[in-house]
Amino acid sequence: MTVLLGRRRIGKTSLLKKANESDNSTVYFFAARKNEVLLCEEFVELVKQKLGVRIFGSVHSFKDLFHYLMELSLERSFTLIIDEFQEFFSVNPSVYSDMQNIWDSFKDQSKINLILCGSIYSLMNRIFENAKEPLFGRATDRIVLKEFTPSTIKKIFADNYPGYKNEDLLAFYTITGGVAKYVELLVSKNAFTLDAILSEIYRENSLFINEGKNLLIEEFGRDYATYFSILSLIASSKTSRPEIESVLETSVGGHLERLEKDFGIIRKVQPILAKSGGRNIKYTIEDNFLNFWFRFVYKYQSAVEIGNFDYIRNIVERDYKMYSGRVLEKYFIEGFKEQKKYSTIGTYWEKRNQNEIDIVAINDFEKTLLFAEVKRKKEKISMQELQEKSLNIRKAFKGYEVDYKALSIEEM
Repeated sequence: MTVLLGRRRIGKTSLLKKANESDNSTVYFFAARKNEVLLCEEFVELVKQKLGVRIFGSVHSFKDLFHYLMELSLERSFTLIIDEFQEFFSVNPSVYSDMQNIWDSFKDQSKINLILCGSIYSLMNRIFENAKEPLFGRATDRIVLKEFTPSTIKKIFADNYPGYKNEDLLAFYTITGGVAKYVELLVSKNAFTLDAILSEIYRENSLFINEGKNLLIEEFGRDYATYFSILSLIASSKTSRPEIESVLETSVGGHLERLEKDFGIIRKVQPILAKSGGRNIKYTIEDNFLNFWFRFVYKYQSAVEIGNFDYIRNIVERDYKMYSGRVLEKYFIEGFKEQKKYSTIGTYWEKRNQNEIDIVAINDFEKTLLFAEVKRKKEKISMQELQEKSLNIRKAFKGYEVDYKALSIEEM
């Protein structure tokens, strides 16, 4: 039993279909939010077609169909994929406990390859990670599908837009973050420069304008407005809990915890060497597109409502250099992660944001320490300042070989 998780648009369904396209013994179910009897009628036809079996009589419950398939798997091997698996909460929540009982009875002799896929992170997490849920501990493998890495994005970019400039690559990464669907959409429209990308986003009937709502309203439920307000503030550089609470004039501790642990949308950031229980904490939105959407779409919802896209685009063009400079830091951090050279990669700052260092990378095995300053233009980086800012942290790493880097768009 493999569980495949990932945000919507990341390419889970495409990956599953591609991986199994040459396998005639794969049955793919899409768990639509419809009546269970109708769903089972659809599934039964797929089973007959793909596995070449006869099923006599009517099957009105998924419990009976799953029992039949597990019995069949004692005799022959096949793959069963259930996509949008979390939708059974709406169809019939008892499906999960029914599946647990059937799975436990058959799994030791079964030859089935069961893949359960879902895109509502909080519900999928609940199904498989909550000890009170029937399928807790049943999965034998777990795949969390992520965005394309910077090196993969560069390959895609070079294949489709040879001779690109690094400024174009940064704009493409800033908006898509490597999410497969956004990459595909922009490539299909030949939108590779900042100007072309913004023209694709800020227009009538753009697929990007309502994307944040489409992705998250179902995740958050009725309390979505509070979550959206918090995310909009984080995207606008109000990254600490006191800053957020001072604007919203209410406590948001519980919301921040759920955004991090239940929804996987934000990440808690502490300076290198900080104690885990310390209060020197900032929050960041992990997803590049969502960060952009909350900063430059949701924040100006009133302009969106009246179709004044030129107004928002002017704001993006005014703020883009500063905004993309922060994304550039993430680009290099992700690049360092790909190198597999370091035991710890993070950032550093002291109280009241003193002595901020964009990237600190540590290799405890080889005793090396890297400090990097990131700016769009290299001439704005002072290596002497970087060395001075690193003095306090270097004291904790006596005997380590130290390296300093100035990273800019040139190094992309």
